[in-house]
Amino acid sequence: MGEDLARGGRQPPVELVNRELTPPARLGTFRASDGYRFYYRHYPPPAEPVARLAFVHGIRSHGGWYTRSCERFAAAGYDVYFLDRRGSGLNTAGRGDAPSFRRLLDDAAEFVQHLRADRASLPVVLGGISWGGKLAVGLPYRRPGLVDGLVLLCPGLVPKVAPPFARRARIAVARVFRPGKFFPIPLNEPELFTGSPNWRAYIDREPHGLREATARFLFGSFALDIYLRRASKRVAVPTLLVLGGRDRIIDNAQTRLFAGRFGTPATILDYPEAHHTLEFEGDDHPWVGDVIRWIGRRVV
Repeated sequence: MGEDLARGGRQPPVELVNRELTPPARLGTFRASDGYRFYYRHYPPPAEPVARLAFVHGIRSHGGWYTRSCERFAAAGYDVYFLDRRGSGLNTAGRGDAPSFRRLLDDAAEFVQHLRADRASLPVVLGGISWGGKLAVGLPYRRPGLVDGLVLLCPGLVPKVAPPFARRARIAVARVFRPGKFFPIPLNEPELFTGSPNWRAYIDREPHGLREATARFLFGSFALDIYLRRASKRVAVPTLLVLGGRDRIIDNAQTRLFAGRFGTPATILDYPEAHHTLEFEGDDHPWVGDVIRWIGRRVV
């Protein structure tokens, strides 16, 4: 684990990075047990935290998309961490790639375990956004007992959007013979994420979003879907499922059915007018406040 590396005399698992971010955000890196260092953003609360929130993002996005909500969660008293998945966001090493979905689960698990090493009694809630919702649901099966609650924001458990069959076949073949071959991610149209013209322009122009991924990564995503059929039954912590009624990426009806497999019933919030990326709804949208209230009732 990352902390074990530190005890062994190697580089510490966590390092702060000297890069300007809008206060109160801080940028750091975390060294995973296989040596990969990935970036994360930290939003400390103004006083003693009531809980910790750790977020994992979607296949296309990164932590830089979610600064507004993280600042609001921190202002409400939560110690907030947003991880850039290896190969995405600010992480340039192995761009668009990952050894396996289990490695991605372990990245999140090791980071949460590192948080647990400091004030272990402080509750930890894992937030999974879009594709990151797969990792959030898989973690309690991979590493039981690490988190005290899950928040699933338009999670990619049952997507509407997928590569066409012919491309999926090419991905399967390339995974064996050319696992590093790149294929386009089937989410490159900004209008899939938001109805806001300004935010669509942001998605289209910002430099850190992932537009291609390797056959190894994409095949791993298919394999993760199979893994989640078993993992879903091991979700035994309080879980909040948040859905947008105008989501063009997620099949909301099937996602509700999927959540019915969880080991404990999920609370479901449905915003009929919201699009896929809740972050890009208006400033007056209630989703952040609703998540804060749910955590306060069910976890803290």
